[in-house]
Amino acid sequence: MIKNVIRTLLPSILVAALSLAVMAAPLAQAAGFGGVQGGADSARGDDQTAELFGQAGIFRTITNVLLFILGAISVIMIIIGGLRYVVSGGNATAVTAAKNTILYAIVGVIVALLAYAAINFVLASFTGGAGTGGTNV
Repeated sequence: MIKNVIRTLLPSILVAALSLAVMAAPLAQAAGFGGVQGGADSARGDDQTAELFGQAGIFRTITNVLLFILGAISVIMIIIGGLRYVVSGGNATAVTAAKNTILYAIVGVIVALLAYAAINFVLASFTGGAGTGGTNV
């Protein structure tokens, strides 16, 4: 009995919820809420940035901070590799390990720079190239 009632009412409830969801966006925009962007703007705190992309955007800030951290770590690893090379004492395995440390730190920097270029390319695609200094092809 209850299963029959649920089977009968569930499609009606889903159709009603879907129609409310479809009608909510135009009604909210007509009421001056600005749709999805208006909702996002009203949920944003006073001290939070309004831009996701661009020079002051949160994505650019996160990318710059991560690139700075990666650069600092790679410099530290190159120094550690150099110290390991100096104190290796001619031991072939220690020299190889030190060279690998330096090599992997340099490869990490190159990968980070390529990732930075890729992120800038993607952000330029989303923002239309504004403020990136690059050109769109």
